[in-house]
Amino acid sequence: MSDRAAPFHCPYCGDEDLRPSEEGRGAWECGSCARAFRLSFLGLLSGPRTGHHEGGTTA
Repeated sequence: MSDRAAPFHCPYCGDEDLRPSEEGRGAWECGSCARAFRLSFLGLLSGPRTGHHEGGTTA
């Protein structure tokens, strides 16, 4: 088991019935929706984060 944090919820169904998968590092299985997925860290973002909308308004 790695020292990374584990996910709390399935990204597909939102359930908490998760367990590490035998598929390797970062792989998880959801017992609720029977999906398997892999998590990985891509890196840090450069510069400050801004909102989804930069200026402007919607009508």
